[in-house]
Amino acid sequence: MKAHAEIAEVWPRDGRIRLVGRIHGLPARDTAGSWELVLTRRAHPDRRLRYAADLKGDRFESELPVADLAAPDYAPVEEWDIHLSDGHVELRAGKHLDDIRGKKKIYVFPEQHVGNLGVRPYYTIKDNLSLECRTGGSA
Repeated sequence: MKAHAEIAEVWPRDGRIRLVGRIHGLPARDTAGSWELVLTRRAHPDRRLRYAADLKGDRFESELPVADLAAPDYAPVEEWDIHLSDGHVELRAGKHLDDIRGKKKIYVFPEQHVGNLGVRPYYTIKDNLSLECRTGGSA
């Protein structure tokens, strides 16, 4: 399996989304250094948000404030893809090692609201973790 950021826990609450997981498929020497959680807006790949990731061995933990995802130029539905990066390597975040297929229809995370924007984590059809932002949510 390709190297990736294997998600173990997703905690959407209190205006934040906390992610916990492990780096899978990289030698331990390659996980040294400073890592960050990187969110890339799918409709505008040049728009990226970065957050510090606490890394101990191959285990990582990071969180992001939902309010940072607000943008004035949103379509009714926008998506952000999640990666873990050390500035050289960018690992896609997902959940691939549990043998559960079709996570998109199985895992349903609660939606959080910021203004009229609803934000929720979701698994893609490829079992990667992304964020969905829908305008018109209730405050």
